[in-house]
Amino acid sequence: MKTHKVVKIAVLVLMVIITFGNVFGVSTSGLSILLGLSFFFIFKIIEKKSFQDVGLEIRSIGKNLKNLKIWLWILLPLVINFAADILAKIFLPGYEDHIIARSSSILSVSSIGLLIIQLAIFALGEEIAWRAFFQKQIRSFLPAIPTIIITSILFSMGHLTDGNFSIVIFDLLFIFFNSLVYGIIFEKTNNAWISALSHFIANIVSAITLYYL
Repeated sequence: MKTHKVVKIAVLVLMVIITFGNVFGVSTSGLSILLGLSFFFIFKIIEKKSFQDVGLEIRSIGKNLKNLKIWLWILLPLVINFAADILAKIFLPGYEDHIIARSSSILSVSSIGLLIIQLAIFALGEEIAWRAFFQKQIRSFLPAIPTIIITSILFSMGHLTDGNFSIVIFDLLFIFFNSLVYGIIFEKTNNAWISALSHFIANIVSAITLYYL
């Protein structure tokens, strides 16, 4: 068991290092997600934990969604994205072009059906890696608030790309706000399916608005 803890810490540190590769112009955020995903399932199998224990319980989705307060949190990132779009139209007219440049390389926007599938997979993958694995492990030795903040800073840095300084900072700031909400949802539900739902709704509405309207 002690060996497991050492390996977990090593993986967490490696995720941090890989994520900060973006600061030096090396796009490595996808690798950090794959690392988190892989070790999430590796440790689940090794430690013989249930999906409820690791924060990926399907059967509790319905129970969580019956809680109206959770829906307020689920829909909050959608509101945050709308606020970002409105502010950007007023103060940063190049913001939409930046978002398109940042996301078009990994999204197939020619087909809305394929786009929906991609965004669903990306949302769930990121939530398992950053919430069900990274946040949950950090949470075992830190209080909730610093854990969510640290996770959100790293999650935001994983989206860092080149561009106008003001636009890049604006983009990362709102990604950080959304990540805080995803972290709170996971903290409240211990279910990455729920935080992934919030993540997906925010992203799909923004993508449809950006690419099709």
